[in-house]
Amino acid sequence: MTEPIRLLIADDHPIVRGGLRGMLSSQPEFEVVGEATTGTQAVDLTIRLNPNVVLMDLRMPEMDGVDATTQIKARRPDTQILVLTTYDTDADIHRALDAGATGYILKDTSPEDLLYAIHASAKGKPLLTPTLAARLMERRRGPTEEALTSREIEVLTLVAKGAHNKEIAKRLYVSQATVKSHLIRIYGKLAVEDRTAAVTKALELGILRLEKEP
Repeated sequence: MTEPIRLLIADDHPIVRGGLRGMLSSQPEFEVVGEATTGTQAVDLTIRLNPNVVLMDLRMPEMDGVDATTQIKARRPDTQILVLTTYDTDADIHRALDAGATGYILKDTSPEDLLYAIHASAKGKPLLTPTLAARLMERRRGPTEEALTSREIEVLTLVAKGAHNKEIAKRLYVSQATVKSHLIRIYGKLAVEDRTAAVTKALELGILRLEKEP
């Protein structure tokens, strides 16, 4: 008999956790091994319980789902992260995928699609809901100079001023892992490989307009 897929549910809403546990526990191919109510707890329980798949919400206390995903993938690279959230902005999707999430689906997904997504994630197969995938593909066809978000421009502006990741994280009240994710997305959108090239191209495209220090 095939071993069940071990699942960890990470969500700060008791009703969501209870609903997911009830649905998934009724399926013989799944075993819910734990529940986390914060990002920090999600990391700790993943290390301790070693689930195959973590169902990860994005907005949680103490540590958000993206930072939790980053830490989990650094310490348990074989654990698959399936983001299950209500947030569908391009920035959220890119942050999660850059952090190492295998899939990204919304909480209004049908039970059948959720079960399929869990099975796909357990096998390490990347997965987005069709609506999200189509939107991301459409965006990739657009001009890269229009793709940077306001936060990415903030990060790149600080890079241009010589700030390192630790200083940027402190200035923007985010983690260094989040800063790194921003930079990775910036490099991809500008088709460059490092900080210097990103700043140079952004200046050429007019994305950055650095004012001279008095």
